[in-house]
Amino acid sequence: MMTIPWDQPATLIDLDGRTPVIGTVRECVMHFAIFKPFAKEQARILLTRPVFREGRKTRTWILNPDEIERLVVRMKSESESVA
Repeated sequence: MMTIPWDQPATLIDLDGRTPVIGTVRECVMHFAIFKPFAKEQARILLTRPVFREGRKTRTWILNPDEIERLVVRMKSESESVA
């Protein structure tokens, strides 16, 4: 998985058109973590700096739900290792 700094500015968007969450990657991931499954399927994170993704030749600005879910797991594991 790509390493994205938690403090990088980002926007959590919703394909249903709800109000976006504008903040840091960490804030967007925290909001995503509490979404219901249907809302998670509709969510994307728009990055301010593109990242390389496995299997792609170019960088991308958008994180899909499965990639955001991996960030949720990373966030939880990092908070457990600090505790």
